[in-house]
Amino acid sequence: MTKIAFFGAGSTIFVKNILGDVLCTPALQDAEIALYDINPQRLKESMAMLTTLNRNINQDRATIKGYCGVENRREALQGADFAVNAIRVWDFTISEAIDFAIPTKYGLRQTIADTIGIGGLFRALGSGEHMLHFAEDMADVCPNAWFLNYTNPMCALTGLLLRHTPIKTVGLCHSVQACVPSLLNTLGIAKDYDIKKFNARIGGINHQAWLLQLLYEGKDIYPQIKQIAFEKLDQWRKAPKKEKSANMVRLEIMRMFGYYITESSEHSAEYMPYWIKRNYPELIEEYNIPLDASPNRCRSIVANWNRQYKEICENPVLTHNKSNEFGCGIMESIVTGTPFKIAGNVLNNGLIDNLPREAVVEVPCLVDNNGVQGTYFGRLPTQCAALNLTNINTQLLTIEAMAERSKDKIYQAALLDPHASAELSPDDIIRMVDEMLEAHKDRLPKYN
Repeated sequence: MTKIAFFGAGSTIFVKNILGDVLCTPALQDAEIALYDINPQRLKESMAMLTTLNRNINQDRATIKGYCGVENRREALQGADFAVNAIRVWDFTISEAIDFAIPTKYGLRQTIADTIGIGGLFRALGSGEHMLHFAEDMADVCPNAWFLNYTNPMCALTGLLLRHTPIKTVGLCHSVQACVPSLLNTLGIAKDYDIKKFNARIGGINHQAWLLQLLYEGKDIYPQIKQIAFEKLDQWRKAPKKEKSANMVRLEIMRMFGYYITESSEHSAEYMPYWIKRNYPELIEEYNIPLDASPNRCRSIVANWNRQYKEICENPVLTHNKSNEFGCGIMESIVTGTPFKIAGNVLNNGLIDNLPREAVVEVPCLVDNNGVQGTYFGRLPTQCAALNLTNINTQLLTIEAMAERSKDKIYQAALLDPHASAELSPDDIIRMVDEMLEAHKDRLPKYN
């Protein structure tokens, strides 16, 4: 029997996607599932939902147990074959009051603040501490388990575990699967194509991997797609807000640097120095950039949760169709030995020639009963590697800061952040980091 532990089980929708897929998969249908969270109410909700799914689509073949609180974490992990990580370290109201409000006071605006940038840096510091504790427990009670990390910032956290713990780890995201559909949907031409007939070559780093090749039925259609994209982009830049696309930044990146990128415009706008600028506030409106998108979205989710709860957790006929997440496919492949291809986040070690070996890269990976193996990707176009490096620099320093408990490395990661360094003076960046460290002092370890 396969045992799957799920950290951050209070994320009910994500539990449904990943473990609902498991319940639909014959090789995993008799799994023991350990749901772990520190919030008893959210854990109870996910338990109710998954129990219903297990009854409706799996004839109660899986065993589902809930574990709440740090004192029960090792028991949840005991004998696990897989640990899925989807934690969020602090409530969005804390993130809004600190990770958004303090940078805003200094004149630094953000959209999502979970990958790089000042918000992403502090999200890493918070999540990384807990993930190191997970790894310590896993080394004791399930040393051969695979750790499937879905928590952002993906590269920093996955790199922390791969470089500083013995735990077998792969980072997973859905942005590669969504890349080509997002481009077609943005341009309003998805109905003209069968998505199964595309062949796309994508590689780089998480949230900033590059669509380098786009074939349809063996024919290169990238040039015509770009022509449509740039014509629409020029129209949208001049259009009223209600007529603009939400994906304009990505199209402009494709025009400037030659290739479409995997993550959304609201994410990408804060990964670079070009878009969210105090001296050019008109760019926010022109490119339809949603400042403070993450706390605003979280507020909306919370406001609608009672309705969603009834639809999901109190629905006696709840069912599930397989998602496009890679987690279940990885587990099935390792258990059965059936080969499976994913886009995974792994240590570079020469997979992409012109990125650092110690960086975490997102490349095609092959999975079987030997685990997850990254495949050789080659060189990125120079401009694409250069943009990746501006993000990798902060990721590597963030990993070093967490591993060494180094305040200097936190400062250096912030000073090298593309967005912060383009907007703020070095002194203001240092003061901002100090203020955020003070605000988070009860949630973070001591940095020297």
